[in-house]
Amino acid sequence: MEQPRSASVLAQYPQPDTARLSAALAAEANANQRKIIVLDDDPTGVQTVHDIFVYTDWSIESLRKGFAAPEKLFFILTNSRGFTVAETTKAHIEIAEHVDQVAREFGMDYLIISRGDSTLRGHYPLETDLLRQVAEKKGGFAMDGEILCPYFKEGGRFTLDNVHYVRYGDELVPCGQTEFAKDETFGYTSSNLCDYIEEKTAGKFRAGDITCISLESLRALDFDGIEAQLLAVHDFGKVVVNAVEDCDVQAFAVALYRAMAKGRHFTIRCAAALVKAIGNISSQPLLSREQMVTLKSSAGGIIVVGSHTKKTTAQLEELKNVPGIEFIEMDSDKVLILGALEQEAASIIERCARLIQQGTTCCVSTKRTVLTLPDDTPEAALVRSVAISDALQSCVGKLPVTPAFVVAKGGITSSDVGVKALRVQCARVLGQIRPGIPVWQTGSESLFPGTPYVIFPGNVGEVSTLREAVEILLG
Repeated sequence: MEQPRSASVLAQYPQPDTARLSAALAAEANANQRKIIVLDDDPTGVQTVHDIFVYTDWSIESLRKGFAAPEKLFFILTNSRGFTVAETTKAHIEIAEHVDQVAREFGMDYLIISRGDSTLRGHYPLETDLLRQVAEKKGGFAMDGEILCPYFKEGGRFTLDNVHYVRYGDELVPCGQTEFAKDETFGYTSSNLCDYIEEKTAGKFRAGDITCISLESLRALDFDGIEAQLLAVHDFGKVVVNAVEDCDVQAFAVALYRAMAKGRHFTIRCAAALVKAIGNISSQPLLSREQMVTLKSSAGGIIVVGSHTKKTTAQLEELKNVPGIEFIEMDSDKVLILGALEQEAASIIERCARLIQQGTTCCVSTKRTVLTLPDDTPEAALVRSVAISDALQSCVGKLPVTPAFVVAKGGITSSDVGVKALRVQCARVLGQIRPGIPVWQTGSESLFPGTPYVIFPGNVGEVSTLREAVEILLG
């Protein structure tokens, strides 16, 4: 079993020639005319980008807008981490077929990226295999390989020596030994990504056969060597990318572009960092209140907290140190009684509306203890989770007053608030309020047009980060 490591190991690798790296990536990205479509299994995948559009459906109309836009890259929010296997299968086949249809209309090549969780939860390898099947059928080619790169610095996720780690303070803990690996629906045991692939594919792809891109090659900017590794991949072989800094995924993106230019085809399952690198999207400072809260309002804001991770619970407790916020706990266990949870939500909505109109910010959270039942199944647990999230999002979607801002904590929660409650069809990503925490500007079609919507992942930030974000919004 892999052992925890000191976070000091992250600084031991030599820094590359950043000017050479930036120039190489810009040259490859500019030379490649593919439209990049990022499928986001919850709304947090835009946590590294800015001035990019997110579409909350995959209709032909929305895809045409994405392809017609000048930006190289756009996101489609699938929310598939909240889907059953049947639902994600239907959605991914439909998305892949629609993308291919619109790409042919525009006469453009394209690359679909599957943006998944940096702690390895989600429908993997199902989703990328579905994308492969449709691409091969429509494109008449064999998919050469699949790339797995869950590195995400802002969230404390690092891959070195093929082992994926989650940072806790000064310690790197193998991800298979964290609370995320015990997920009711998407649990796993392996921290080594080669073993993880073998585990998730039930042995179809063996750990010893996987191509691994080393940190040494990436820091040396050995583009030719990494490209050669990619060119040697065939029969949908798997590729693991080690990374502990953004320069590592940037170096990999250069080699990937070069391999694709030689006719190689890959599916990609990654966290947000590789998306930013492939898109060659610049960095920008964190957002100020003035950049987000542009509508003059004396109303309070609303914060909804659904995630049950230990980090979220600690952040919620820290938020209680901010004066003037009204904290309301929803009795989410009422999901077991027909109609009871809806009545609970209705009472909370009435209370929040009154307070927000008076200028008080409200924070609505689910119970902090996950409901467990004897003889439970992952599918049943997911159905309950979705029902609870529906009740929670209704606390925003049924508000009769416009809040000054909306914050949602947790993946399923933030998707439901964005799509079901705020009814966003297309949002502009303003940037990040804190590292790894994106902000949407809601579109004119939404429930509260122009309102800043902060999407706070359940597993990102320090104990103080939620409090800091809300303090910025409060001003």
